[in-house]
Amino acid sequence: MKRIAADDKRSSFVGSDFTYEDVSGRDLEDEAHALLRKENLGGRPTYVIESKPKASADYSRRMSWIDSERWLPLKEEYLDARNEPLRVFTADKVEQTGKQWTVTARSMKNLQSGHRTEVVYQEVGYDVGLKPDIFTERYLRDAPGQWVR
Repeated sequence: MKRIAADDKRSSFVGSDFTYEDVSGRDLEDEAHALLRKENLGGRPTYVIESKPKASADYSRRMSWIDSERWLPLKEEYLDARNEPLRVFTADKVEQTGKQWTVTARSMKNLQSGHRTEVVYQEVGYDVGLKPDIFTERYLRDAPGQWVR
């Protein structure tokens, strides 16, 4: 188990092109958001949203294409102060699991280095019986085998 300091949330997640913040999520209040337009992306209707961090960050703004029916991010572009793209996230595969639409393959490309990280989820499950009390540090240090592979 590793605690992530607030200063580290924008550092590389296990050496990938994703950051800890990309993986764990962002606080909505940490950015100012504006709906710019509606447009299709890959045949899906999306809302295009501009998000600007309120505090210093490694990007000056983030453009997000959110599926307007499934409420999933399909693409995100991170731009620097000169409006040059830094990184691009794409939802490469979206599947329905039960009633839930889920991004089951995603990638992040670092446009400065050209390096790309792909993440593929081979198995996804919802409502599998996880109780909130298992998400404690003590429990996570010695998790039961039924939840860990």
